[in-house]
Amino acid sequence: MDRLHYKHSLMAKQAEQIHHLIKTLLLKSASPYQSFTWRQFASDGSDRQFFRCETDRQVRFIIILPAKLLPAAMAEANASFAIGRHLHELDIPVPKPYAFDEHNGALLFEDLGNILLYDMANGAANHEEIITIYRQAVECLATFQIKGRKNFNPNWCWDTRHYDRKLMLERESHYFSREFCQRYMHLSLDNELEKEFVDLAVRISLEPADYLLHRDYQSRNLMMVNGCPYIIDFQGARLGPLAYDLASLLNDPYMNLTEQVKDELAAHYISSISQYIRINSSKFMAGYYHIALQRNLQVLGAYAYLTLTKKKQKFAQYIIPATHNLVSLLTQKLSGSYPKLEALSQKILAKLIMYPPPEKLY
Repeated sequence: MDRLHYKHSLMAKQAEQIHHLIKTLLLKSASPYQSFTWRQFASDGSDRQFFRCETDRQVRFIIILPAKLLPAAMAEANASFAIGRHLHELDIPVPKPYAFDEHNGALLFEDLGNILLYDMANGAANHEEIITIYRQAVECLATFQIKGRKNFNPNWCWDTRHYDRKLMLERESHYFSREFCQRYMHLSLDNELEKEFVDLAVRISLEPADYLLHRDYQSRNLMMVNGCPYIIDFQGARLGPLAYDLASLLNDPYMNLTEQVKDELAAHYISSISQYIRINSSKFMAGYYHIALQRNLQVLGAYAYLTLTKKKQKFAQYIIPATHNLVSLLTQKLSGSYPKLEALSQKILAKLIMYPPPEKLY
């Protein structure tokens, strides 16, 4: 058997397996059908496989298969179904989870279409339209964080149960220094930078952290259905501080919102969350900027990792906007709080402006 014939034979076998798997999921969901079609579609940064399925009765579903090579892939799939079911039962806008195959981790969700908040906001005609879209996203976030916390079981979490100091240091600050500063920017780092990472984590640990945290609440993880936002990719949810998801949304390098828009939306968020809990706006915003910095470190580490290790070149274009966000936070809102990191961020930005990322890095 020649190589090409073998490849086609393997692809046909895989297609047959996927078809059988989807058929099994549809039977589990009790969805009536006589036939169905399916096709695979690309994800952003995830290693999972995504498929769109449509039955002969024009009912549409999304099928998600776990990443084959990741040891925690099944745990992630379990979390996705359990958390999705919890949120849906509370009428929080998420895709309805229909079925889960515990043997292979396959998931069947409602298909919400293909319009992201990112798409709608980029297509907005003016400032007011963007504000209107984002106000809905902010209100949706407040509902998710407070209403979704009710009876949330931390045992559902596949990664960690809480957003804590250890996670901040190992998975965000060190991720930034290793993947972005050292591997992507080829920089040698000041040993005293570690002290500032610890100081940042300690400061954030002072914030109340018993709320539901999405941990990647941004424009490409919100679907727009009939003009309203629906939350996707919630499988990484855990308990944490309120400000983290807001910082993810407002400092999203995909969108690069102006400082004026960020301030306006932060005020709207405080108004929205105040419908559920009592909040001191000045204390909240004081903590918010430190959390926004922590999130920014995570984002830059992730973009560097996805670009270099995962060979997903499209993420390189967001590194300069994310670095601008980092410099802005450190030189304005947090000026003088983290001097080593502030100097490093300015050095990085100057280098990126002088030598922007090439079209091909590998």
